[in-house]
Amino acid sequence: MPRKNGFSFNLKHSTLFFDMRNFAAAIFDMDGLLLDSERLALETFQTTCLKFNTGDLSELFKQCLGTNSKMGESILKNGLQGIANFEEFSLAWDGEYERVTAENPIPLKDGVEELLRYIESIKIPMAVATSTATDRAQKKLDNSGILDYFEFIMGGDQVTRSKPDPEIYLKTASRLSSKPTRCIAFEDSCNGVKAAVAAGMTVVQIPDLIQPDEALLRLKHIILPSLADVPQYEFSS
Repeated sequence: MPRKNGFSFNLKHSTLFFDMRNFAAAIFDMDGLLLDSERLALETFQTTCLKFNTGDLSELFKQCLGTNSKMGESILKNGLQGIANFEEFSLAWDGEYERVTAENPIPLKDGVEELLRYIESIKIPMAVATSTATDRAQKKLDNSGILDYFEFIMGGDQVTRSKPDPEIYLKTASRLSSKPTRCIAFEDSCNGVKAAVAAGMTVVQIPDLIQPDEALLRLKHIILPSLADVPQYEFSS
């Protein structure tokens, strides 16, 4: 397949393909995408459920993925009604998570460092758009050694509406001085994908704990098994 200046042309299907150098900016979710933190969050959630004798609440946990603290608290509070005291449960879960993550940096997901180095080498600015509060996100990324790759962190405390609303992606693109349609967004969660698609971005999903359902697949975004697969992917115009 012929290539020139980062483009390739498929003569059979007459479809123009291009690599990442044609994007103006790259925006990343954090938990479950850059950091293997959602697995730790689930493990500590299940430990807390055992302490409170709640039974299996993994589906409730999954509903909270990709949401900011305010929405996540609302979902958890409603789900715990008649099962456990929300304040006590939340405090215990947060304490368990902090205990586990304070001792060691949160592991990076597969392909993270390679992709960040590649994007840095082609001089595309990067930012993080995460539902986690900004200060907490900065600490996580710093401890894991990748904070310096990003221009800034747009945390869930900097927007009024949680994913799946596109506000956090639109605000991040604006701060990067990039049109949303010129941005590529990387997500793992359903709510995050919906937010980035609604913002008009090219969206790459790397599923973590939850695989996309039929409704999400209808958005026709890109789904790859790992961030390590991104540099070789041919993005169609």
